[in-house]
Amino acid sequence: MVSEKPNSPLAGRPPVFAISCWVLALMAFSQLLVSGLALATRFDESREVRTVIKEVPKLIAVRIPAAVTEQHRSSSVVSHPPVVPPVAAPVAALPPPTPVTVPQVGDPRSERMVHEARQARVAGDMGLAIVKLEEALSQSPGDPSVHYELGLVHEQMGVFDTAAAHFEKVFQMGVSGAGSLYALAAGKLRDGFEQPDAMLGKLSLSRVRIFKDPDNEAGQRVILTIPVQKAPGEEIDVAEIAVSVTFFNRTSKGEVVQLEDKSWVTEQWLTMPFDWAGDEESLRMTYVIPPQDGQTEHLFGGRTYYGQVVSLLYKGEVLDVQAWPRDLAAKIPRSPAANSGDPLLPEFQDSLPPGFDPNLPLLPPLPIK
Repeated sequence: MVSEKPNSPLAGRPPVFAISCWVLALMAFSQLLVSGLALATRFDESREVRTVIKEVPKLIAVRIPAAVTEQHRSSSVVSHPPVVPPVAAPVAALPPPTPVTVPQVGDPRSERMVHEARQARVAGDMGLAIVKLEEALSQSPGDPSVHYELGLVHEQMGVFDTAAAHFEKVFQMGVSGAGSLYALAAGKLRDGFEQPDAMLGKLSLSRVRIFKDPDNEAGQRVILTIPVQKAPGEEIDVAEIAVSVTFFNRTSKGEVVQLEDKSWVTEQWLTMPFDWAGDEESLRMTYVIPPQDGQTEHLFGGRTYYGQVVSLLYKGEVLDVQAWPRDLAAKIPRSPAANSGDPLLPEFQDSLPPGFDPNLPLLPPLPIK
């Protein structure tokens, strides 16, 4: 029988201690085994090739407006204020619109014919006016002035259908083609035609004033002041009013002859434009007979002022006539019905007011206070 040695390190110790040591050793071995397996696995994974898909944001270059300041450039998000239109500078007041006028006649010859026809119409010679206008129409068939003047002539002759046809042609041209004649033609077509004698008793001559100045240096001078009266409230087309004055001279041989040189006469309306203050407007006519040399006077005789015939016309129709001396009435082609009563005798003036100026009305200058 073998006995334990008394000097052994396990001698005298319980068996539990040995078991604990073995358990600890087993745990340490297992940890070492697990660590080795983990290292081997990681090593194998590191040798595998893996593809990783990532979303990379794409940078987009945005142009910053030049109006953005350096403070805004430092930020990736720029907030622009709403666009406000710039305040316009104050605009100067526009000039008034150009008034619509009568277009000029394109052909110079036609323009001269229209001018002569208008003179003939105002003088009452409708036959001559028609001849002139027909010639102008052949030269300028589409001219508004020619057609409008033809309409006026036929209206005064009482041929209203022909007059309306010419006014209609002017109306069809519009403002761009006929200018101010468009509105006039439209008024004719809208309102109808007025009879030639419609203004009888509504427009007449007042007493003509005569001033003789035989001592004028430039020659014998006669100044006529011719008042034209209209009935209150009447609408008058000023462009249709005409005053015709025919002067007569007496020669040294006793003959009464009509004036032929119209350059001896100047005329001026005293107030323009017409305001019909007191329902009257006045026309001044200055007639100067230039002096003659002895030889001319011996051959043709001397000339002195004798008188005149004053006729008031409206749209070519004679409304009133005054003749002085009265025997000159026999030289008038026709007299209107409005002048069937006693004619007005002219008023003679022996002197002119102080400070008289031929370019001013026949009124004394107002005193300066």
